[in-house]
Amino acid sequence: MAVMWVYVTTGGRAEAERIGRQAVASRLAACANIIGGAIAIYWWEGKIERGREAVLILKTTKARLKPLIAKIRRLHSYDCPCIEAIRVAAGYKPYLDWVAREARPRRTVKAR
Repeated sequence: MAVMWVYVTTGGRAEAERIGRQAVASRLAACANIIGGAIAIYWWEGKIERGREAVLILKTTKARLKPLIAKIRRLHSYDCPCIEAIRVAAGYKPYLDWVAREARPRRTVKAR
């Protein structure tokens, strides 16, 4: 099964944690990593903007990618959030197997 690395920028650590918890609780992702303190410089509506963000990295499978993106989009505060998926070409097989086992449909737990 293909493992995917999903990169998401968020408006801050709290938003990243909320999205990450819900993605993991619903088994759309095996785990979430949050990196705070990112600075974004980007074009928006004709001018250059600068803002603070947090980066959310989710590990999932190709089969769970489409519903994961839909969930992120529903929970995200941005009009046009950065949601990018990259297929993992190689890695430690026991870890990749773990991601595949954990990111599959089964009974969900309530996110705190």
